[in-house]
Amino acid sequence: MSVDEVSHVTSKDNPLLKELRKLAHDPGAYRKAGRIWLEGDHLCRAARERGVRPAVAVFAESLWPAARHEWAGAAPKTVVLADALLAGVSGLESPAPMGFVLDLPARPAVEAASPTVVLDRLQDAGNVGSILRSAAAFGFAQVVALKGTAALWAPKVLRAGMGAHFGLRLIEGVEIEALDALEVPLIATSSHRGDWLHRAELPFPCAWLMGHEGQGVSAALEARAARHVRIAQPGGEESLNVAAAAAICLYASAAGADSEASGRL
Repeated sequence: MSVDEVSHVTSKDNPLLKELRKLAHDPGAYRKAGRIWLEGDHLCRAARERGVRPAVAVFAESLWPAARHEWAGAAPKTVVLADALLAGVSGLESPAPMGFVLDLPARPAVEAASPTVVLDRLQDAGNVGSILRSAAAFGFAQVVALKGTAALWAPKVLRAGMGAHFGLRLIEGVEIEALDALEVPLIATSSHRGDWLHRAELPFPCAWLMGHEGQGVSAALEARAARHVRIAQPGGEESLNVAAAAAICLYASAAGADSEASGRL
């Protein structure tokens, strides 16, 4: 297919439409399909900026005449859908007029020395996506999601991640033994024990352990931690949302590493 050739779809029974509906609404459908649905201009641009080339680019009929100058040739296959058909696929209140279908990346091996975030049975897609954003922002290039954690490439996690997925090494669905490959110290957060985060000298690189929203880090994972820290909460709340806690901890690591590097200059 040349950059000028596109397929126009007008039937609701088209096989691609059926696939997109599954990918947009079933959080785990991508695992069986081996493909991911990215909805919206922002996620598509984030993928392209990281050198990701989609298998299929999808556009609403009303957008395509204006978009073709920028997006023609973005994928080996371009499909233009009637607006109502694409809106019927969407999982958003305000459907986006474009999207990409990506081939699911192969699961990489755990990189031993990489700054890492370990997700232990986190259930909320918004929390998982927010943590991925923080990891990417603060230089934690690897995220390991243990079995029981929300699907990393699910539509809601992708939206919450805002493109962070494409700058991270993502390893999901693994048992705790996969962490044996890590050669960096593991740090667990706690609401009741450990050093105060704002006074602690943090190792970098390291691996932060972030646990289930209600149960926290499992006993088996906590036993692997080289260190425990807690976040000061002068306002007196019982605990922090896990995504907020992760952002604070990852920032503290990044700030400490930056200060140490500056001191060596």
